[in-house]
Amino acid sequence: GCMPDFKGFQKKIGYDFRDAKLIECAFTHRSYLNENRAVGREHNERLEFLGDAVLELVVTEFLFAKYPDKPDGDLTAYRAALVTTISISDAATKLGMNEYLLLSRGEARDTGRARQIILANAFEALIGALYLDSGYVTAKDFIAKNIFHKAEDVVANRTWQDAKSRVQEIAQETKGITPT
Repeated sequence: GCMPDFKGFQKKIGYDFRDAKLIECAFTHRSYLNENRAVGREHNERLEFLGDAVLELVVTEFLFAKYPDKPDGDLTAYRAALVTTISISDAATKLGMNEYLLLSRGEARDTGRARQIILANAFEALIGALYLDSGYVTAKDFIAKNIFHKAEDVVANRTWQDAKSRVQEIAQETKGITPT
């Protein structure tokens, strides 16, 4: 298959990769390599592993500073809500990452949940690629731009809370009793 124009994507995120192989790798799904063996490429799973850890740290640091009065349990729940597959695949979609994914013909037809997972993984791989290409601050800036704005919503809408706790709380507020 022909290569997507990663230059266009780099313009969109305002960052030029020194090592072009890194951005290509970030968008390469394992399935793609099965159909395009000869090229000596790598899929994005190692970069995703790295990017996942960078994302966790950056989001943790941000929440720690933003909510000085919140206990660790709440912060853990906020972080989990911010880095869900849905949250990061949504960020990836907004960046138009879908158009650049290197997938097998079978995977390319997939939509819905399967595609969300592939997009979320590519988003994390891209973080890993940014981190390797130019370090923590670059990766952090990218995450700040694409993820931090969701924090207010997560906290306000209590999307971080599990359904059971939420029901108990609403019952308390409206009926003054806790359901069992």
